[in-house]
Amino acid sequence: MPRILVIDDDENVQDILSRILAKRGYEVLVADNGNQGIQLFQKAAAGKTPVDLVVTDLLMPEKEGLETILELRREFPDIKIIVMSGGGGFGEPGNILHAARKLGAKYSFQKPIPRDDFLAAVNTLIGPGSQ
Repeated sequence: MPRILVIDDDENVQDILSRILAKRGYEVLVADNGNQGIQLFQKAAAGKTPVDLVVTDLLMPEKEGLETILELRREFPDIKIIVMSGGGGFGEPGNILHAARKLGAKYSFQKPIPRDDFLAAVNTLIGPGSQ
């Protein structure tokens, strides 16, 4: 079963994405910020069940998304990442999403995320879940 790590400080976003992904057969791990997300990813990578995809918000407390992407890609250069942002900071929301793509995110979405487009991106990156 493919594993996806969702990193977002908004519990509602965590819940919605977790339900959407689990319903399609993905195992979902959740973290509240970049620090927690990196720790979960490293723990999974060291074990027998690595994470196949990271979905991260960009604007979060403690460690924001761009820092999280940089740190994860430094240690795990082949990591697959989807980013999302509701805007705020960095001017227009598209600016921070563009910066995230430059740092290695494969897909970027402005919140609210179009469900079908999001699932298509997930499927493209790691294949279908085990339904």
